[in-house]
Order: sequence, then structure tokens, then C-alpha cells
Amino acid sequence: MSDVTGNLARIEADYLAMARRRRGLTAVLLAVFVAVLAAGFGLADARNAGGFWQGLHRIGDFPAELFTEAAAKAHRLPGQMRAYLPALMETLNIALSATLIGTAGAVVLSLLAARNLAPAGWIVTPVRRLMDLFRALPEIVVALALIFALGGGPVPAMLAITLHTFGALGKLFAEVNENADAKPVEGLASVGAGWVQRMALGVVPQVAPNWLSYALMRLEINVRASAILGFVGAGGIGYELKVAIGWGLGRYDAAAAIFILLFVTIVVIDQLSSRLRDRLIRGTA
Repeated sequence: MSDVTGNLARIEADYLAMARRRRGLTAVLLAVFVAVLAAGFGLADARNAGGFWQGLHRIGDFPAELFTEAAAKAHRLPGQMRAYLPALMETLNIALSATLIGTAGAVVLSLLAARNLAPAGWIVTPVRRLMDLFRALPEIVVALALIFALGGGPVPAMLAITLHTFGALGKLFAEVNENADAKPVEGLASVGAGWVQRMALGVVPQVAPNWLSYALMRLEINVRASAILGFVGAGGIGYELKVAIGWGLGRYDAAAAIFILLFVTIVVIDQLSSRLRDRLIRGTA
């Protein structure tokens, strides 16, 4: 009995010592993080032309001016919103096209990147590194390079978002693929089915609901991204917002109308995609 008590005491002491070491390591890492954050903030503030602290008291000036002018010209907002609907449709077309093409490419990349499904083991690592590259490149940087090569318009924005979608969805799809049941694939292989047939008949029916769920979630992100890329000349409603804000006072009612359109659009897409994801995954209404 005393041996058991002694063993429990040693286990408890070891556990408490490990917990203390973990807390100490966490405290050190937190201190390092705070120090790096403070140093980075100081460097950024030093390079800021106006200075963060000097301009902090003016942080609410722009929203106040925008809301004040929008309230004064509230009767014009419905007409402004109708006028910007074509630009909004262009933004949605960019996002939809990028999501469709990006999803199709991500399906192929994910099947090649899944360790349990790839046709050859050596292909997994290069495909995964390619997807890492696509994710690492910010859409705005790719869009600027494509605008330089192709000129302004929606095509550079669509291509930039598509490349990022390849990497983001490809990684998510690959993780889903690796959790697929291998028995249907093995059964098809035993009767002589090729790799494409095994993927189409043994894997896709299992993982398609999760693929669609992730693709719908990505559509929400791509709508926001396509609006942001308009600021660098990629067309759509983002470009109109840049122009409206650039004019300053006198055009803030137009900026407010664009903000309202974007907010309503994102809310609608979020609600629709959430309902569809619930039906696909949980079968709820």
C-alpha cells in the first residue's frame, strides 16, 4: 500500500513539475511575443509619416464625416445604390468565376496531394509545396503584377483570386481526402479500375459534400477579396469605392451607398451559404 502511495506521490510531483515548466515556458514565450510586438509597433510608428499617437485622436473623423453626409443625403442613397449595381455584379462575377475555376483546380491538386490517394508517392510533396506557394502569394500582389502585364480590369483580379483559391481549397480538400474510407477505392482497384475511375467512383461521392461546404465558404472570402482588389485598378465595386472616397467631401453619400451594398451582399451570401452547408453536412433546413 505504501508503494502505491509513493508511486502516486511521485506521479503527482512529476505532473506538477511538468505543469510548472510549461507555465514558465508559456510566460517566456508570451514575454518574447510582447517584446517583438512592441518593437514592431515602434518601428511601424517611426516610419509612419504622421505618427500613430499624433493622429490617434482623429481616428473617428472619417466615419463621422461619412455618416453625417450620408444622413444629410439619405434620399439619394437608393438611387446611388441602383447606379452601382452593375459594378457590384462585376465584383460578384469575378468572385464566382474565381471560385468555380479555383475549386475545379483544387479538386485535382487535392487528389494528387493526398498521401493515401496520389497515383505515385513522389508527387505528393511537389504538389503540396505548389499549393503552399499559391497560398503564400497575396492576391493584391499577384493582381498588381497581372495588371502591369495585362492592363486593368476584372481579368487580373479573377486570375489572382483563382490562384489563391487553388492553394487554400487544395489544402482543405486534401485533408478531407485523407480521411476518406479506403475500402471503396481498394474494391475498385481489385477489379482493375484505373486511378481516375477510383477517384471518381470511390472518393468523390464520399467527400463531395465537404468539398461543396468549403467552396461555399471560400466564395464569401472571394467576394471580399474581389472588392478589395478594385482599389488597385482591378475593376468592380472596389474601384468605384476608391473613386468615391478619393473625391472626399461631397461624394461620401456614394461611398455610403457602396458600403451598404457590400454589407447587404456579404450578409446574403453568408446566410445562403450557411444554410446550404447545413443541408449538405447535417441535413438540417
